[in-house]
Amino acid sequence: MRILIAILAATFAFSGRGAAEPISFFQVEGVEYDDTITVPEDVLGFGVGEHPVRHDLMVRYLTEIAGQSDRIHVETIGYSHERRPIQFFVVTSPDNHARIDEIREAHLAQLDPGSQPGDGPAIIWMNYGVHGAESAGMDAAIPLLYHYAAAQGEEIEQTLNDAVILITAIFNPDGHARRVNHVETFGATTRVTNPEHEQHNLWTEARTNHYWFDLNRQWLLQTQPESIAWMEQWHRWKPQVSADFHEMGTESTFYFHPGEPLRRNPLIPERARELTQGIATHHIDFLDGEGRLYTTEEGFDNFYVGKGSTYPQVNGSLGILFEIGAARGGLIEADRGIVSHADNVRTHFRTSLTTVSGSLAQRDDIAAYQRQFFADSLAAARDDAVRGYVFSAEDDPARLNMFVDLMNRHDIDVYEAGREIVADGRTYAPGEAYVIPVEQAQYTMLRAAFDQPTEFEENIFYDVSGWTLPLAYDLEFAPLNTMNAGMLGDPVMAGPLAQPAPPESSYGYILRWSDYYAPRSLYRLLDEDLRVRVATQATTINTHEGLVEFGPGTVFVPFQGQDASREHIHQLVSTIAEEDGVAVYSAASGSTPDNTPDLGDGAGFRAVDRPEVLVLFEDGLSRYDTGEVWHQLDHRMHMPVTLRRKSDLGGIDWSRYTHLIIVGGNADLGSAQERVEQWVREEGGTIIAMRSSARRVQRDFLMGDGARASVSGNDRNAAPDRRDYSRMATDDAEHVIGGAIFEGDLDVSHPIGFGYSDRFIPLHRNTTLTLERPTLDPFAVVVEYADDPLLAGYASQRRQDEIGGTPAVIAQRLGRGSVILFADNPTFRATFRGTERMFMNAVFFSGLINRSFGDY
Repeated sequence: MRILIAILAATFAFSGRGAAEPISFFQVEGVEYDDTITVPEDVLGFGVGEHPVRHDLMVRYLTEIAGQSDRIHVETIGYSHERRPIQFFVVTSPDNHARIDEIREAHLAQLDPGSQPGDGPAIIWMNYGVHGAESAGMDAAIPLLYHYAAAQGEEIEQTLNDAVILITAIFNPDGHARRVNHVETFGATTRVTNPEHEQHNLWTEARTNHYWFDLNRQWLLQTQPESIAWMEQWHRWKPQVSADFHEMGTESTFYFHPGEPLRRNPLIPERARELTQGIATHHIDFLDGEGRLYTTEEGFDNFYVGKGSTYPQVNGSLGILFEIGAARGGLIEADRGIVSHADNVRTHFRTSLTTVSGSLAQRDDIAAYQRQFFADSLAAARDDAVRGYVFSAEDDPARLNMFVDLMNRHDIDVYEAGREIVADGRTYAPGEAYVIPVEQAQYTMLRAAFDQPTEFEENIFYDVSGWTLPLAYDLEFAPLNTMNAGMLGDPVMAGPLAQPAPPESSYGYILRWSDYYAPRSLYRLLDEDLRVRVATQATTINTHEGLVEFGPGTVFVPFQGQDASREHIHQLVSTIAEEDGVAVYSAASGSTPDNTPDLGDGAGFRAVDRPEVLVLFEDGLSRYDTGEVWHQLDHRMHMPVTLRRKSDLGGIDWSRYTHLIIVGGNADLGSAQERVEQWVREEGGTIIAMRSSARRVQRDFLMGDGARASVSGNDRNAAPDRRDYSRMATDDAEHVIGGAIFEGDLDVSHPIGFGYSDRFIPLHRNTTLTLERPTLDPFAVVVEYADDPLLAGYASQRRQDEIGGTPAVIAQRLGRGSVILFADNPTFRATFRGTERMFMNAVFFSGLINRSFGDY
């Protein structure tokens, strides 16, 4: 109780400037501080913990003290989506700074198993603020950097001589800014500690970045600018210890790794856990000395390699997670007493110091462990029956380039295929395929990316259990059991996507739909009010390169009927080729050979309109899912998106929109449902629904009468047959007089399947729901889960049996409109490149879906 009273006294003292110097609350007992170093309150205008610290003020203060100290170097390593700088600090002694590049290069060099051990400083990394709502993890960087700038004495000099401390402050400036705005908006002159006060009610909105991505899942996926910035620095240094500071529920106390013993990724050596326990004794000494509550080895796992505390562990570092019970708005009631933000900041600050002291106490052992990790990794690679992987992405160099870029960011070596390679019955051609040999330093990380685990010692996971990246990117890939001479060509790095501009045409231009950014290109064309036609089936077209085979979805821009000049159209398609990396061909004739549709065929080439997309959010809908959809459409495809709260649909001009997207969550539209159904039936609108919303939309819009009845998706005996969309015209006439990664089977002839080269499609799934199979429309199931669907990750046999053979994607007409249902989220974490195409097809090609009139 005395400790709590002292903490509260120090906290409340912040509101009276003359009561005490706030920085004294954070200063370490017995340490002298240089009074020429600016203290935080002189720049912020208040003590750390009294108010939220705006990002610009944090940048200003930390930059100022870096300029005052020869122990700290700061640089801006990137910018957030909202253009806020991400600052990276290197903290060490002045002598070490004078030879910092030499230290870094020597550290990296001694990780080569053939080199001699080094004796350089320990390399220690600190993550602050990856979750914007977790304020203590951000603000702790302020007293920490102040301490390293101002602390005096032999102990601090020895620490800075023996260590290079790398600090990113802060990881998530956009989420941090939303948190500050929320807390200040609902702040009051008199502190309100009631947990029901709105000031304390903020989580996902501020936890995430601009597009509502959880950046602590981005270490592996690398789709956001913040993570790209810090990952470059992480691999540039390859630290020996990586500490990651967070907050958890207010009623929780304080947690630090090593984490649950049984929930450890099998790629992480047990020795890492032992060394982490050694560091933990230093946290315990501090916490016990102040009588604080804490826990370790409980509640948090080390399985998903994409988190900030687990990713380092499959890359030779010790990853340490810290979690503290959040103070939310700054001061909040809990069963364990009043929780103070200032005290949380102090705890994270002090355990930052114990992370450094604990690391230095085992400095030689940790350095030896890191060297041994890479030696063991290379030895395991040499013993692996798999010698490498070959992969390609048929007719989609952009998707292939993105995967190479991802591998590059994980410091994995990639090579061009030096010759033709045949593996698993597929031929991989040089110039179109790449090879990754397993015998390289990043073998363990490579395993994390390519392995397809389906069995686990324990089936409780904090995050997803299956992350096989080539499946996520829908690559054609195969293991290689031999690595013969000539298989490896030159090393390859991701490069620009630019394709050559086509020569001027006399007839029109053809765009290949299989290219990843083809939807972005199509929107450019439609946004210029050009008339565009899309192939509904495979065709062979006479182009400037001769006869070329194109698949369904191919875009044709004719000259006839356009208001724009031919010169303008050529300039536009040339820009598309250069900026979007989409292959553009000049059409030489409207006539096509081999009985394929001519370019003027009204059934073989159909007009498409510019989509106007409305995306619902909040009110029971997943913000994560919404952000992923928004990011896909806006950031990647450069399409404007209207975001609207689900509860605020009154007064909407529905005639403006072509598509309504409802992500996972509660899809109950309330009083707006009748108007939405009218919009679909009578005005031709399209609903795209995902996950649990797909089930609700199926029930509310497609199962209202006998004509739209369905049967349970997993009753295979009672279910009607499923037929490929391309058979509709023939089959309709049969009875007419005169007239967590699953495998799916994709109908590539369906408009939702345009642009795919084969029927195999990996699907990410993190829900147990199943869609029901339409009884009277055998062409509606675009994707069906395989009978034995599990490709990677965990799913019980019961769930596999329930899901196998059920619809994964359904597309049906409803009046003049369409309803498209995804059993899961096709834009999951901006990483499943394969299913993202289906989502874009749903946006652009919903109007191409025909209604079946056959008697089935």
